[in-house]
Amino acid sequence: MASFHYSFQKVVDLKTSEKTQQEWLLSSALGALTAEEKSLNELRETKLEWEERLQAASQRSVPLAELQIIGQYLDYLQTCIENKLQDVKKAERVVEQNRSKLADKMKDEKVWLKAKDHAMDRFRQALQLKEQNELDEMATVRFIMPTP
Repeated sequence: MASFHYSFQKVVDLKTSEKTQQEWLLSSALGALTAEEKSLNELRETKLEWEERLQAASQRSVPLAELQIIGQYLDYLQTCIENKLQDVKKAERVVEQNRSKLADKMKDEKVWLKAKDHAMDRFRQALQLKEQNELDEMATVRFIMPTP
């Protein structure tokens, strides 16, 4: 019995490899996004802590210079938070781009796998037809041959 050999198997393998590589890139982008979000949350928590310190310092007698330093640090933290928000949005865009590319790669792979399946079906049909013809020929030969 003949075995099926798909002539475009290397293309199918390439498309599968490209999809896998894109999955890795998406995973990496998701990891970067998670790290950016974690960093943003840490900055927000730090800002809340310093706001509480400022509140506590303003309720007790603390030199004005210390209050100004805390206020300046809070302004710095707010700037860091705004910058980090931009970084998070940038990471989200990268994730969305990678998702889109992955969807394209998955569609591409699916097209090639479907083409391979169709080729396999045609191969099976041709093989069945060949076997049926051989069986028909054997039956015809037996019918024509006289029985002893």
